[in-house]
Amino acid sequence: MMESSTAVAPPQFSPRASLAAMGVRLRSLDLFGPIRQQVQIAQKAVKHTPAEKLYDAFIAMVAGAHGLVEINTRVRSDAALQAAFGRRGCAEQSVVQETLDACTAENVRQMEAAVAEIYRRHSRGYRHDYAAGWQVLDADMSGLPCGPKAACATKGYFAKQRNRRGRQLGRVVASAYDEVVVDRLFAGTTQLSAALQPLVLAAEEMLALDEAKRQRTVLRVDAGGGSVADVHWALRRGYRVHGKDCSTQRATRLAARVRVAVRCPRKDGGWGVGVIVSALAPAEVRLLTRRPADRGDDPAALLAYVYFDDQRGGACATANQGGKQGLGLTKRNKKRFEAQQVLLLLGTPLARAPLPPACAVWPLAARARCRPQQRQPRARRHRTGRNGGPQWGRPVSPRPRDRTRCPAGR
Repeated sequence: MMESSTAVAPPQFSPRASLAAMGVRLRSLDLFGPIRQQVQIAQKAVKHTPAEKLYDAFIAMVAGAHGLVEINTRVRSDAALQAAFGRRGCAEQSVVQETLDACTAENVRQMEAAVAEIYRRHSRGYRHDYAAGWQVLDADMSGLPCGPKAACATKGYFAKQRNRRGRQLGRVVASAYDEVVVDRLFAGTTQLSAALQPLVLAAEEMLALDEAKRQRTVLRVDAGGGSVADVHWALRRGYRVHGKDCSTQRATRLAARVRVAVRCPRKDGGWGVGVIVSALAPAEVRLLTRRPADRGDDPAALLAYVYFDDQRGGACATANQGGKQGLGLTKRNKKRFEAQQVLLLLGTPLARAPLPPACAVWPLAARARCRPQQRQPRARRHRTGRNGGPQWGRPVSPRPRDRTRCPAGR
C-alpha cells in the first residue's frame, strides 16, 4: 500500500504583505464580478482573459503603481500578492496595455454600467436617507496633463502649467460620505460650465434620484459652474443650487444690493467681488453647517452661507488631491481616449472600495490609516512580511523592523 501525504505550502514573503487583508476582503465581496461579467473586450485570450488583465491592472494600482509598466515589478514578481487577490499568475505589462488599447466606446459604456453596479452595491451615498437629511453633491473639474499626441489633448486650464495640453476630469463627490459618485473624461478645453449638465445627469442615474430625492439634494458648484441657464435648469429639475458669482459685472451689481459680499484686490489695482448665490433657506444652511439654529441675528446666518461654500473646496480638493497624489491619476496616460476612460474608471471608483476592519485583521494596516490620504497607497501598501494560510490569503506577523509606532497614537 502506497503512503501519501499532503504538503502545506509554506508562507511566502512579500514586500506588500499588508494587501493580503484587502485582497481577501475584495474576493469575499466579489468586487470585480460586475466588470468580469459585463465588460466584453474583443481580444483573443491565450493565457489570460481580458477581464483578468484588467484585474492585474487594478491590483497594480492598489499596490501603489503610478504607471502600468510597474505591473512587472509590483505584481508579476510577487506570487504572494497574486494569491491574496485570487490570481495564480499575472499578465505582462505590455499585454495589459494592448488590452486597454483594444477597448471601444461600447466597452466604456459597459465599464460605466459595471462601476455603477459596484457603487450601488457597496456605497453609503446610494443608501442615503433623504428624509433624515440633505444629500450634498459637489461638482468640479480637474486637469489631467498628457502628451500632445493623445486623443482630445488640447490646450486648456491646468494649474500652474501654462501652454500645457491635456484632458479634463469631471467629478461629482458625495461630500457627506467622501465618495466619488461620477468620474467622466473630457477634452482639455472643456470647463465646468459645459460639463455641468452631463455630470449631474450621470450622478442622477448613479444615485437613482427621482423627483422627491432631487428636492432633498444640494448641488454645490464653484463660480465657473455654469451660466444662469444652467442654474435655472438645475432648479427646474428640483435641485437646491448653492454657488457663487465672482469678478463679473453681474457680481458687482449684486454686491451693491446684498448685505454681505466678499472682495479681494486684483493685480490691476481693482477689486474682485464675490457673491454667494443659494436656493437654501437660512435655517437649512445652519443645519448643514451645524450652526446654532436658535440664534436670530443676521450676521451669523449670513456667515453660515460662507462656511457652507467653503466646505465645497475641502470635499472636491481633497478628492482630487488624493486621486492625483495617492492613486497617480496623472501618471497613467493612454493615447486612445477610450483606453484612458477605462483606465480612469478602474483607478478611481474601484480603488475606493470598502475595506475590512483593519484593526481586527492586521494592526499595521490600521496604523497606516493615520497617514495622509495622498501617502496611503505607497506607504500603507509597502509593509514587508509573510502571507500564510492555505491560499496565502492570511497575513502573518511582519518583520520586526516594520513594527513602528503610529505617531497619532502617542
